Amino acid sequence: MRTNFGAKPWVYPMPVFIIATYDENGKANAMNAAWGGISCDTEICICMGENHQTTENLKKNPEFTVSIADVKHIVACDYVGIVSGKDTLDKMEKAGFTTSKAEFVNAPVINELPMTIECRMTSYDEETCHLFADIINVSAEESIITDGKIDITKLQPIAYDPVSHAYVECSQKVGNAFKDGLALK
Repeated sequence: MRTNFGAKPWVYPMPVFIIATYDENGKANAMNAAWGGISCDTEICICMGENHQTTENLKKNPEFTVSIADVKHIVACDYVGIVSGKDTLDKMEKAGFTTSKAEFVNAPVINELPMTIECRMTSYDEETCHLFADIINVSAEESIITDGKIDITKLQPIAYDPVSHAYVECSQKVGNAFKDGLALK
């Protein structure tokens, strides 16, 4: 037997993105955005409300980074999602985040988060709050790379559980894509 819940925004896993931008003075800001994902091979889509400092920053400079939140930085990643850069001017410092300029876009890289996606916004719809952006580059710290690839077991990304409002770890390998199913072929 199944229980019906109606139309809900429940998808698993739901990545926890930390969006980083510069304001008009070059000051770094970051926010937690759990409503997003890859919409095409090199395109990302994020649902981001109009009231965020990040949204205001993007209207002035359409370039940003998306860092993947990880187990090690849960407290800081949650903090940047519950405190506004409009009200808390030292938000990044309180989170314990330091930044450096991204290599391919005019946006900050959060040094403490080991994987970053550099993006350039292509559109933002104020009514739906949907932001679309081209992925310009993906970078990762050597500490999470194995055999030239990002190692999810080292990255230890977290996901957002929209039902229980919890973060869960998503780093255990349980199979091999495009291989395990061959046993049934």
